[in-house]
Amino acid sequence: MVEALAKKAKEASVVLRSSGVNIRNAALVKIAQAIISSSNEIISANRSDLEAARQKGLKESFIERLTLNEDRVKAMADGVLAVANLDDPIGQVISMWTRPNGLRIGQKRVPIGVIGVIFESRPNVTADAAALCIKSGNTCVLRGGSDAINSNKAIVDVMRRAVEEAGLPKDCVCLVEDTSRETAAKMMRLNGLIDVLIPRGGAGLINAVVSQASVPVIQTGAGNCHVYVDGEADMDMAVKIAVSAKVSRPSVCNSAETLLVDSAIADKFLPVCAKELICKGVELRGCERARKIVPEMKVADDEDFYTEYNALIYSVKVVDGIDEAMAHIEKYSTHHSEAIITESYFKAERFLNEVDSAAVYVNASTRFTDGGEFGFGAEIGISNQKLHVRGPIGLKELTTVKYVIYGAGQIR
Repeated sequence: MVEALAKKAKEASVVLRSSGVNIRNAALVKIAQAIISSSNEIISANRSDLEAARQKGLKESFIERLTLNEDRVKAMADGVLAVANLDDPIGQVISMWTRPNGLRIGQKRVPIGVIGVIFESRPNVTADAAALCIKSGNTCVLRGGSDAINSNKAIVDVMRRAVEEAGLPKDCVCLVEDTSRETAAKMMRLNGLIDVLIPRGGAGLINAVVSQASVPVIQTGAGNCHVYVDGEADMDMAVKIAVSAKVSRPSVCNSAETLLVDSAIADKFLPVCAKELICKGVELRGCERARKIVPEMKVADDEDFYTEYNALIYSVKVVDGIDEAMAHIEKYSTHHSEAIITESYFKAERFLNEVDSAAVYVNASTRFTDGGEFGFGAEIGISNQKLHVRGPIGLKELTTVKYVIYGAGQIR
């Protein structure tokens, strides 16, 4: 089943990579229109998934990620249109130079080929991944989690019809409907059919793919993100960012999980910030120094500082300045996104230069680490590895290079 789907995607990739940007954009516009016109069908399928998830007693944070409503379906369609409106990366000549023998050598962006995406229960990933793959000239084989299977089937059915109406093979977008572990394991070993595999989800899924796959992997990262409030921070700004980075959408990977506070400002900052966080339903788990200032905090142990909660839980630690803050981040972070709140130019520059994460912020929330917010239209995930791609995976990150060489009869 999986191998047959991958073969169809491989055959379709020959057509797609040779297609012009106009037909790829037309396919994306049709997909966006079809998502909107089929929103009732998609939401109905999603209700089946939500009902099953609740019967299983799954966590509210999980159900929140799984949920589709009119606004989220519209956001999916808007994301597809945003991708359609981006510049075409395919065929771009990155550089060109001439050798002493007269050969002109250039690097040109080309599609990777067939992109496999293994992800958990966020149905919007289905549309985002397919849109980015089509625009970048890649076909995709999507394998979502079992808890979102009805939603994913509805979305993919809509997309396949729209792609075919635009004049491209419907197998540009393929969905693995068998969500067993065996199919995922098979997909990880389809060398020669799938060119690269992208896992998107929790640490368990990502680690399983990285350790088991023989197909090359672009590793997306779990998000144990930090906000550091420096002693020279603007108090109002620091409270606003620290609160928003946690509560605006706690279930996603760019939500802050640990709040680090300089001891120089902790007595003043923590009571104000903690009060607002607690009012918004956040459970605080603090170090001994933080709990002396805010006794309502639960005790944070070492494991808390390693944890990506994806929930309304915040670890809090009081640190003695930027060096201790950066040392904490180096030890506990998944190197996804980190932020410093400070009015000091020199501390801001140190933080930017010395913190080794995919996205590093000054006076802004970690929640901006997102393909749409970065102007990529959408994303397949956030990579915290260092080879090929780091940060949001957008159009350019789904391309590779081909060398093109112009000669005039040269031989060696």
